[in-house]
Parts: sequence; C-alpha cells; structure tokens
Amino acid sequence: MALAELWSIEMLIAAFAGGAFGAAVGALPAFVFTGFMVIAGEAAKIANADAAAITDSVAFGAPFSPAISFAGGAAAAAYAAKRGYMQSGFDYHNAKDISFALGTKPDVLAVGGVFGILGHWLTVISASFNMPYDHIAMGVVLSALFHRLILGYDVIGKVRGKNILDMSPFEREELRTTDSAPSGGAVADGGHETNRLAVEPWLPQQYQWPNVAAIGVVGGIFGGYIGVATGSAFLVFGISAASLLFLNLGVERFPVTHHITLPAATAALAFTAGGSEGSVAAALIVAGVFGLACALFGELFQRVFYAHGDTHWDPPAAAIVFGTFLVFVLYAVGVFPDSSWVATLGM
Repeated sequence: MALAELWSIEMLIAAFAGGAFGAAVGALPAFVFTGFMVIAGEAAKIANADAAAITDSVAFGAPFSPAISFAGGAAAAAYAAKRGYMQSGFDYHNAKDISFALGTKPDVLAVGGVFGILGHWLTVISASFNMPYDHIAMGVVLSALFHRLILGYDVIGKVRGKNILDMSPFEREELRTTDSAPSGGAVADGGHETNRLAVEPWLPQQYQWPNVAAIGVVGGIFGGYIGVATGSAFLVFGISAASLLFLNLGVERFPVTHHITLPAATAALAFTAGGSEGSVAAALIVAGVFGLACALFGELFQRVFYAHGDTHWDPPAAAIVFGTFLVFVLYAVGVFPDSSWVATLGM
C-alpha cells in the first residue's frame, strides 16, 4: 500500500461513507458486521484461494474496517455526547456507549465520516512503512487518541482510586464527586450526566485479573486451534467479532475475545510455518500464552486509558497491536520461522 492512496478520491469517498455508517448504526454494531464479513470472506478463501475481495475490500476495506467504521462510530458518539444528543441510559458517560445507534443527524454523520477518512489515512501510513503490527488496529488506537484531543476530552481523565490501576472504587460503587458540589456530592458531567461511578471498567464482567487471565488462555487455545486447522488467522477473529452481537443485545457476562483469538491464531500459524517447526499441541500452548498476554495487556490498557476517561478508547485494538508486534519480535529474533501475515519492516 503506497502513500499515494492517502489521496485516492474513491477511497476518501468510501471511507467517509464507512465512518458515517458506523456513526449511524453505532460503533459496536458496525464491528459486528465486520465479524460477519470476515467469516464470509475467510470461508470463501478457504474454498477458493483467489476469493479475497470480501475480507480485503469489504471487511477490512472502507465499508467495515474497524479503523473506519468502528473508529468513526466511536468518535461520533464522543461528539454526540458533547452536544447533548445522547440520552442512551448507559451506566457510564454516554460518549462511551458504542452500542448506541446515533441515527441520521447530519453533523453526527459528518463527524463519523471525517474520522473514517482519518482511520483510512492512519492505516495507509502504517502499511506504507510496512510497520510490524496490525495496521488497522493501530488506526483504531490512534483515532481514539485524536478524537479525545480534537473534541476536548482529557486523554486519561482524573484518577480517583489509590493509583491508576485501582478498580476498587467501582467495586464499592463510589461516585464521582467535586469539592464545589454541595456537601461534596455527585455532580453532572459536562452538564449532561449525574451519578457517574468514580471508576468505570471497560467490561464489568471481565476486569478482574484472574478472570481476564482465564479467558485469555482459553480464548488463545481456541483461536490457535482454528487458525492451525483452517490456515486462517482471521476466521476466528470474525467469529469473536460477530459473537459481540450477543453483547450488543445485552446478554450478561458475555466475554470479549477478538483481541485474544486473533494474535493467538497468528502466533500459532507463525510457529508452525513450514510444517516442521512444532506440533499442533505445541502450537496450542504458544497460542494459549499469546492469548494470556494479550488479555492481560488489554486489561492494563483499559485501566490506564478507559476507566478514568470519558470516551471509548478500545482496549482490544491496543492488545492486538501489542500481540501482533510480539509475533514480529519473535520472528525477528529467530524464535518463530515466520511472521504469518504481520509485516516485517522489509526483513
């Protein structure tokens, strides 16, 4: 992918539409569509190796690339909350409600579209320099940083626990307070919300370290097996992403796993490249270790950049960047014989 694609008129138009669509339907529903498209595309590629258009051009292209549609939807939610458009009933700041469809307001769609273009640019820049990580995931991470800076949100937010990693205020159901409020009581956030929790974990059902570690190992093995069995690192990503339909529908305790399964499947395929470097059982152990590492990194990221802030900054995208970069590192030092689909800086 060349830097010239930054200014491709057709891609700019398509990316604007993709970001606006993510805003209209909501960031999380748009990502669920990504998952279904990946499943369709990877199934087609397994049947016919030349059938790559669904995955490459649709699931990871302008319509549903997470850096475009999901990131555009997240930015639009941050904008809509700032304008007071959102009364979603979400437990946290409305700007964090990525499951909420924002509808058809022209200014909201425009913000989604602009950030869709930004996501396209960020992806093209990473790809043009052959950076050794998931280019789309990095686009999601950086887009969230930009929407906080551009829309006037704090980058991290005020830390209200003992330290930045402390989730105990959430467990005690402590509310945000201010010295200027009557009797130190809870106050509205930006004039739009009252009674916000002092600390807001990304997934209330998936934030305690032992639980995160457990789903990391299990999800890693699950992803590694599907990757080795099918030869596709992305099929299990599609399954994990599509499964979030249930989370969007309000199924309690539903886990989020795409940041676990994708790096794990990638690592398993990199480890077994050539067919002689390790057995499937060993590949599954590698996948489990990667799943564990990425799950824990995602939780670390959320405690720093999500729990104290006011908008959605995606922990899974950060964990995928971490996990895919780790695949490159292990390839670069000779532990893995291949890097699977991860770019290698021209090595």
